[in-house]
Amino acid sequence: MIVQNLFDSSGNWIAFRAGSHVYSPDGDWIGWLPWNDDDVVDTHGRYLGTIFYGNRLYHVLGKPYRGYPGYPVYPGYPGYPGYPGYAGYSPLPPGTRDVAFSTSTR
Repeated sequence: MIVQNLFDSSGNWIAFRAGSHVYSPDGDWIGWLPWNDDDVVDTHGRYLGTIFYGNRLYHVLGKPYRGYPGYPVYPGYPGYPGYPGYAGYSPLPPGTRDVAFSTSTR
């Protein structure tokens, strides 16, 4: 399975995607992509963020509610993907902020 590493605007590794599921750097399941696009919801079905530029995870402010996405089957532990390093700074697109993980998401 191909792993897509996700970073914040400062270039810090904050998550990775394996298939349609998103995990913390520790391998904890934190979300998934229910609509086959770049929008990520947390494990409770709340909007978490959107993948930009192929490797950045940003929260879009004022994102319209898309409805409850349902609940997928628990994906299990993906294993440790290895540390990808630092991605470098990337300015935030207008109307976005870095994803703020809560204790219920991580």
